[in-house]
Amino acid sequence: MTNPADVRILMGSDSDLEHLQDAVTVLRDFGVSHDVRVLSAHRTPRELTAYLEQAEKDGAKVFIGAAGGAAHLAGVIAAHTTKPVLAVPIPSVLNGLDSLLAMAQMPGGVPVATFAIGKAGAMNAALFAVQVLAGSDPKLAEALKTHRKDMAKKVAAKDQALQSKLKG
Repeated sequence: MTNPADVRILMGSDSDLEHLQDAVTVLRDFGVSHDVRVLSAHRTPRELTAYLEQAEKDGAKVFIGAAGGAAHLAGVIAAHTTKPVLAVPIPSVLNGLDSLLAMAQMPGGVPVATFAIGKAGAMNAALFAVQVLAGSDPKLAEALKTHRKDMAKKVAAKDQALQSKLKG
């Protein structure tokens, strides 16, 4: 059975979902097809490899790999694809710094784009995936422009509310 999802989110543990939920919401809000799976680089390496091979055949365009601790998942994904791989460090023993460093220290020739630790990093990874896809999808590009304008409007409204409160 094939899955036509453009973005594949892989996490090392189901407990990582709390950090990735905003990423799922971003992809859903932009109408980007996606798949979310728990596959471990260490505990299910055969299943992970089989999934990646099938995802390549099915036309996956971007992978998001989220893991904590040793955080090898994104690197293993990158070893099996030439598609963009976006790494999200999950807070763990050293509040995610260990994960961040593991992801950022990929060897030359096997690139992985590494984002901030936790929820903010996951949301930005999803937005970056949308940006990658927007390069060949004008509707997504317009949706991103609208998203940015909406963020600016929210900031302006908060500033206005603050100014009113300070004057009051």
